[in-house]
Amino acid sequence: MIHFSPVKALKRVTLATSLASVLMSTIPMTSVHAQSLGDLANAAKGKGTALFNTVEFRSKSFRALPQWARVLKKAKSEIKYFNSCANNSANCKTAQQKSWRKIIHSAKNMSRRQKLDTVNKFFNRWPYKLDSEVYGVSEYWASPNQFMRTSGDCEDYSIAKYYALQELGFRDSEMRIVILKDRIRGIGHAVLAIYEKNDILILDSLSNLILTHKKYRHYVPQYSMNATTRWAHIK
Repeated sequence: MIHFSPVKALKRVTLATSLASVLMSTIPMTSVHAQSLGDLANAAKGKGTALFNTVEFRSKSFRALPQWARVLKKAKSEIKYFNSCANNSANCKTAQQKSWRKIIHSAKNMSRRQKLDTVNKFFNRWPYKLDSEVYGVSEYWASPNQFMRTSGDCEDYSIAKYYALQELGFRDSEMRIVILKDRIRGIGHAVLAIYEKNDILILDSLSNLILTHKKYRHYVPQYSMNATTRWAHIK
């Protein structure tokens, strides 16, 4: 989780810096010279129609998101490793592989909505653990194998769900991992957004209920990403 407590001030700076880095790298340099980040935020305020009613800026570069770039690279070999077990039980050597086989086989013949519910509930059973507890650092994004081995925090749940749903037939363009601020709790958080035909559904580690993004007025997205694209958000 991107959280602000106990080092609340430092985490606010970290989240704000991350947002600024992502946002400024999505905007052409001519726009950067013409407008400050504050000008862009003021112009966009209250005009959002995208995720969580924001205005979003798109980029194909992950230079501002090294944690996500590392997960993408690591997950390629992990998913191949998981699927060797999913396709043949004789190849199942670890508890993580067996967990992966269980969720993929149990959900593969379900409807689209049933897959979302099943995957969300399945991974929400893992206990929440801070990065400092597991990895000894304040912020670390875990790959699916790492999460299923040691558990993790909010973005790690979202990452695991993202890859499981990808194997269950969801397209990359239909999913985003969203880094946001929870205004009620005053902390950073992460969820998985699923783009349906007429709505955006939210898979949250805090609840087994899957609701439309319109219900989460207290969630303010900072940036979001999938395997090909990242977005900065202004609300």
